Amino acid sequence: MWTGQSSKLFTIDFISCKLAIGFINTCGGVVARDDFPAEFVFGSGTSAYQVEGAVLEDGRTLSIWDTFAHSGNYNGANGDVACDGYHKYKEDVQLMVDTGLEAFRFSISWSRLIPNGRGSINEKGLQYYNDFINELIRHGIQPHVTLHHIDLPQVLEDEYEGWISKKAVEDFVAYADVCFRKFGDRVKHWTTFNEVNVFILGGYDVGFLPPGRCSSPFGIINCTRGDSTSEPYIAAHNLLLAHASAVTLYREKYKAMQHGFVGINLYSYWFEPYTSTIEDVKAAQRANDFFLGWFLNPLVHGDYPEIMKRNAGNRIPSFTKLDSELIKGSFDFIGINHYDKFYVKNNPNSLDMYIRDLVADMAVTLISNISAITPTQFDVDPLSLQKLLNYLKEEYGNPPIYIHENGQVQPRNGTLMDTPRVEYLHAYIGALLESLRNGSNTKGYFVWSFMDLFELLGGYNTGYGLYYVDLDDKDLTRYPKLSAHWYTNFLKGKNTSGIFLNVDSKDSFSSSH
Repeated sequence: MWTGQSSKLFTIDFISCKLAIGFINTCGGVVARDDFPAEFVFGSGTSAYQVEGAVLEDGRTLSIWDTFAHSGNYNGANGDVACDGYHKYKEDVQLMVDTGLEAFRFSISWSRLIPNGRGSINEKGLQYYNDFINELIRHGIQPHVTLHHIDLPQVLEDEYEGWISKKAVEDFVAYADVCFRKFGDRVKHWTTFNEVNVFILGGYDVGFLPPGRCSSPFGIINCTRGDSTSEPYIAAHNLLLAHASAVTLYREKYKAMQHGFVGINLYSYWFEPYTSTIEDVKAAQRANDFFLGWFLNPLVHGDYPEIMKRNAGNRIPSFTKLDSELIKGSFDFIGINHYDKFYVKNNPNSLDMYIRDLVADMAVTLISNISAITPTQFDVDPLSLQKLLNYLKEEYGNPPIYIHENGQVQPRNGTLMDTPRVEYLHAYIGALLESLRNGSNTKGYFVWSFMDLFELLGGYNTGYGLYYVDLDDKDLTRYPKLSAHWYTNFLKGKNTSGIFLNVDSKDSFSSSH
């Protein structure tokens, strides 16, 4: 996941932002699983590089995230071992059963399944994912699979510079074809790309995410390659074409037989006008256009937002008529990762707006959490989720939505009494229920994350997990936190209001749950 936290007011061209302050509880009391439709699905999630480990085992090759981590971007930390999910998946699925998860979201490592990026399938990698999916299915847990979670095979990055080349489109579609063919008889929910907007901005504009491409003066790390003025637009364009081509492939070749669904995932702040003035309202809309509309407008309307085309000029590629027809409507659902909101204020002294400045300021705050002893927690403002879902309903025709990530960051220090996380989850699940009652077409909710893992911008210093993983224990034992007990009670229809009274201390927890 990707997060931004700060208490200052950012001045960014003609928008300025600060985080919401204060706790707004819209839950209206205790929320129960039975308040939601029976077909609504609750789960949690992880991703391949963040949890699997075994990075060079059984034929897996390196991804761009391996390379980025080993370049010193996490103060020496990396995902070489992570939570050792590759070997401990049966134990982890049992924890999912104990927790009461109805679904589990995870990603497939492209470089584990197809080590050369294209061509031969790695049989041991194929067996691992088959075994994992079968273990989920055997226990009645829906698998929700992401194909690309910021981990393009490094061999393709080396060969043609990854997503800034159209060659990546063909290779991704071939990879997706393998996944649909080998796993689609059991997997019904596919996400092509995770946090596609943040992957582009962080990886190709300001450089703080894999593959770490950027150029002066826009990069916030010492990028050795890249062009921040053009590569973000080119890479985003290719990702959209790859997504739409994979969806078309699925619909033409697999949909009738497998009856599954394919979507894409965006990181989704709620951008709140700093005041009710027309200028600030328009500034917030511009922020939404650049952060969400960059991808949602082509998917829904077949082209980029007009303000983006005006500002980017010939730096942003144009869709051909065939491209536009391919991309428009190429989704069965939209996945959103939502944690927080920003206030947006118009800045009349600048006429140009580049979302990179927003991202760069947020990234500085984010990266500080890698070495911070105490990471900045999210303010609890569940109304931001309601407003975001209402915006998607009103602006984009109420598409089916899966909330793929939502949760609270805390220090990864072994503390099991994660009361702030329980308060956060209670508030946002309550807000989600209100949104459903107001007509939102949301289909599912996934807590990030199932266990503490290798965080995208926190390494092993931050944690979002329902379960703590003891990295000092050679067995990497998992321990349930208070939030795991709360979520279990919620999912199993038990009383959640007394959970704080039922757990007296850290000593009352056990790894057996």
